[in-house]
Amino acid sequence: MGVHQHRQAAPTSVDMGILSVSTTRTIENDESGLWIARQAKKEGHQVRFHQVVTDDITIIRDASLKAIRDHGLLALLVTGGTGITPTDVTIEAIKPLFTKEMTAFGAIFAQLSYEEIDSAAILSRAAAGVIGSTVVYCMPGSTKACQLACKALIFPELGHVVAHIK
Repeated sequence: MGVHQHRQAAPTSVDMGILSVSTTRTIENDESGLWIARQAKKEGHQVRFHQVVTDDITIIRDASLKAIRDHGLLALLVTGGTGITPTDVTIEAIKPLFTKEMTAFGAIFAQLSYEEIDSAAILSRAAAGVIGSTVVYCMPGSTKACQLACKALIFPELGHVVAHIK
């Protein structure tokens, strides 16, 4: 079966969650997470979970695994904590949990970022992979970065990716 047939057979609605990593944001002022939630609903997906956690490896891991387990998520979008400062630990928290890594996500996101923000793109990181039967995307916390990742990469293929994991 080709890509087009896979896309046609893929689910159009996915149960998903949003985990925002920040030491300064709350659920009320989580602009990136709130934008993702609104856009996901516009795309026909069901947002079952949205939480803000602090930049701590254990807290990020625990919150991610608990969200996947307790809410039956097929996708988890993690935003924030992907830079290169000592407190940016999202990638370090999530990547070891992957049973499969989608290496092209980070590379393509970096290319798209470079096209928008030039060489400053080297300061941020992105990753995606599978934890159990859930696809997890980690992206920078800025709203522009989330919009780029979601519009260009995540939402166009989300049902397709979920269909492959199932």
